[in-house]
Amino acid sequence: MSVNGAGEARLVQAVHGRHERPADPGYQTGLVEELRQSYGRAGLIDLYGRFATGDGVVDTLMRKAIWQAIARSCGAGLQVAGGAGFKHPETFEIGNGVFIGAQVYIQGRFDGTCVIGDNVWIGPMAYFDARDLVIEDCVGWGPGAKVLGSTHTALPVDVPIIRTDLEIKPVRIGAWADIGTNATILPGVSIGKGAIVGAGAVVVSDVEPFSVVAGVPAKFIRWRTEADPVLDISHGGRS
Repeated sequence: MSVNGAGEARLVQAVHGRHERPADPGYQTGLVEELRQSYGRAGLIDLYGRFATGDGVVDTLMRKAIWQAIARSCGAGLQVAGGAGFKHPETFEIGNGVFIGAQVYIQGRFDGTCVIGDNVWIGPMAYFDARDLVIEDCVGWGPGAKVLGSTHTALPVDVPIIRTDLEIKPVRIGAWADIGTNATILPGVSIGKGAIVGAGAVVVSDVEPFSVVAGVPAKFIRWRTEADPVLDISHGGRS
């Protein structure tokens, strides 16, 4: 028995990518400053635990206010879904109109760099080893996709690998890029402007601007063109 219309795609307008973010209300700006002055970094981290998972208005407001209060810098229009977590958020520089999905975890480092540009959309359950990470403007990040920014040297070989030195390599995600669901970006990789990384890809080397890569390890598929069909290669699910 067939289902009418099965397999047919339909086009709808993007929401996040087109939405103009209004300025945060005055009371939120005042709340952020009060939190910063009253709690300090350690106190804000403890306070965050009280609001980390709820979906109500107060929980949602407090999550974004605490992120704004504790980050090195943070723009307006931030949205932080329930269960999102962080380590060393004082190293984060977050732009305007950023969406951080449910159960995202961003692991910074006390002496590290984590830059997230304007209008970035990060899907649920994404993970960032954000010790030296820059994500430029208007990047779409699929659910479950990951950045690995460091690895153990595994030397010398006569000691456990987890005891060997950690080598940190910068990861750079160019503006307009789209990272597919469950893709993994390995240390030292740069993704070019407007590139598409396919769902489940493991990216071990740099990706050229406006190219499409997919697979394990990720390989060049083709260049993007104005004549492209509707793509389902990345399947980021952004609304």
